[in-house]
Amino acid sequence: MFPTRCRLLVFFFFALSSLGFIDASAGDADPIYRSCVDQCEKTGCVDGKCFQHCNFSDGNATDGPWYLQEPMYMRWKKWDCQSDCRYQCMLDREEERKKLGYKPVKYHGKWPFCRVYGIQEPVSVALSVFNLAMQFQGWVSFFILVNYKLPFRPNKKTYYEYTGLCNIYAVLAMNAWFWSAVFHSRDVDLTEKLDYTSAVALLGFSLLLAILRVFSVKNEAARVMVSAPILAFLMTHILYLNFYEFDYGWNMKVCVVMGIIQLVLWAVWAGVSRHPSRWKLWVVVFGGGLAMLLEIFDFPPYWGFVDAHALWHATTIPLTYLWWSFIRDDSEYRTSILLKKIK
Repeated sequence: MFPTRCRLLVFFFFALSSLGFIDASAGDADPIYRSCVDQCEKTGCVDGKCFQHCNFSDGNATDGPWYLQEPMYMRWKKWDCQSDCRYQCMLDREEERKKLGYKPVKYHGKWPFCRVYGIQEPVSVALSVFNLAMQFQGWVSFFILVNYKLPFRPNKKTYYEYTGLCNIYAVLAMNAWFWSAVFHSRDVDLTEKLDYTSAVALLGFSLLLAILRVFSVKNEAARVMVSAPILAFLMTHILYLNFYEFDYGWNMKVCVVMGIIQLVLWAVWAGVSRHPSRWKLWVVVFGGGLAMLLEIFDFPPYWGFVDAHALWHATTIPLTYLWWSFIRDDSEYRTSILLKKIK
């Protein structure tokens, strides 16, 4: 199920990508690479290729005539002299290593990707956008089904008890994939925090949705009692990460625990439930689990673009479609049961 998929993908994402933010990697520890970057920052050039950012004070000119100022989109992306020097020196060093028969290594915690129009990881960006589109398509199809095709209660509300929760989930999912695309486009402190915060919010709400659906919590008072501690912990965790300490290790542990709980809940429920579409849930649960192997067995990007994380993003697209298909089936199933009880 997609919350399970989200759970799996996000907690492994945190578990593994958290390791990638340690600044000391094999590539940037290379003396040849370091010397190249130092020389570039002094001269503004690498092998005859010069960078305009190195002509600006601190990489950001804000005064003076317009033709001496950086383009607005460059300032927004925070490309500067150091970033350009690191990128060009990385490409040159990797080319040298390739000729010597060596495999690619990470630089500052990241594999050597080739930029496209300034985008750091173009394939991951594109796949994040596809995932966002799939979430939007799934949510719209669900919204049309429950609001225009299925009957309403006498009080004009839908029979499906989880309509509101699914709507909130859809908003959080689209928000998470949007910031995923932004983060893979340009990794800076702000985009990193927005991406992680959005992913944690989605993961936490997925846990809440799993608990409420698996245990069929329909009473409003009971929902508040179940939701309050989870939401309180989630908000505290997000505030801690953003305003106290961005602790990757602690965040990983939190996400792993929330993920395991969801995995167990959905797996057990799919096993004991007589839901007619439970097979879709099983496919997404096991499909998401198998997809995580791409994150565990990390490898450098092929042709400088497609790495394990990008392929993992690709696997979430069909799983997202199947998840929303299950939700639509679940809404029809619950509606038919309640209508039979009325009759």
